[in-house]
Amino acid sequence: MNDSVHLDRNHLVKHPLTNGNGVAVPHNGVVYPDADTRLAGVAVVGLGYWGPNWVRNLEQLQCARRLVACDLDAPRRSRVKQLHPAVEVTASFDDILRDPEIDAVVVATPVSTHYKLARLALESGKSVMVEKPLAMSRREAGDLVRLARGCRRTLMVGHTFLYSAPVLKTREIIQSGELGDIFYISSVRANLGLFQHDVNVAWDLATHDISIILWLLDRVPQAVSCQGQSHYCKNVEDVALLTLHFSNRVIAFIHVSWLDPSKIRRTTIVGSQKMLVYDDTAPQEKLRIYDRGVTMQRYYDTFGEFQFSYRYGDILIPRLDESEPLRQECAHFVDCIRTGNQPRSDGLNGLQVVSVLEAAHLSMRECGRLVPIKYPTV
Repeated sequence: MNDSVHLDRNHLVKHPLTNGNGVAVPHNGVVYPDADTRLAGVAVVGLGYWGPNWVRNLEQLQCARRLVACDLDAPRRSRVKQLHPAVEVTASFDDILRDPEIDAVVVATPVSTHYKLARLALESGKSVMVEKPLAMSRREAGDLVRLARGCRRTLMVGHTFLYSAPVLKTREIIQSGELGDIFYISSVRANLGLFQHDVNVAWDLATHDISIILWLLDRVPQAVSCQGQSHYCKNVEDVALLTLHFSNRVIAFIHVSWLDPSKIRRTTIVGSQKMLVYDDTAPQEKLRIYDRGVTMQRYYDTFGEFQFSYRYGDILIPRLDESEPLRQECAHFVDCIRTGNQPRSDGLNGLQVVSVLEAAHLSMRECGRLVPIKYPTV
């Protein structure tokens, strides 16, 4: 099985926008007020739960001269128009594909439609941001990655937590070596709802934790086992437990549920030197570093002399510069289109997550069998 995925990271996308002198305009990270530096147009397709948030952020960032919102549902279009009078609304996805002024498309529709809509947009010369997960299979995800590379367009996946301050800080702490060697990660993401109809709870919620864990560890798991159960919709599991097996005995556990009385968003990372807890529901102090651990006596003559010593040190609360992750994700997407830079949550990242989910789905159907994860070469 592969422990890495090969992808030509030089699949630069659209040429950067330039000013009147043909010089690429630098990115200030927040707003693009100069008309020469903005995209001609961005379309958001799907105005259900998450799409309106994209509309709001894109409008606030002033990153495009035109912003178009698309949905088949008339009340949804009317609601967006009421909140954002300057935004154009349409029921026709075909009109967006044919519009030469639309540089990029955000796909925020049900998961089962992601592949088809993203492929049509890429084939029409648009850069694409697809909400998680990228697709419903490795084959579909790999096809989108190859297509984006071939037409030199940006393909990005909505793994929003990779743009959150706590996750960014956690990665920085891990890479600094402060936690020591990582032993295991345990993540819980539970709530009462929201039930989905086209995907189970693993595809819906575990997508977040898989993307976070892969990015924090900077590697992919070799195998996964998964158990789950459906209580309301046949073959749509509403609770699941995934176990991800990495090289060097690193293991990760992910518990996800739509049937929990409390909203829980907590990740624990245990290292050989220190431990870290990330609680996304905490109003403040979302990260805590615990100077706690276990030391084993190296030399002993008898089992009676075998001892552990336990360290209970200080608790450190890192300072975080918080901002809305989706706002940062929006700015990053637009900047990658303008500059040709590789997105943090690019198509390869999306393909890796889908590969894990597909293997987990197979394991769930086979009562938790350990399934090797296959990563296609693209």
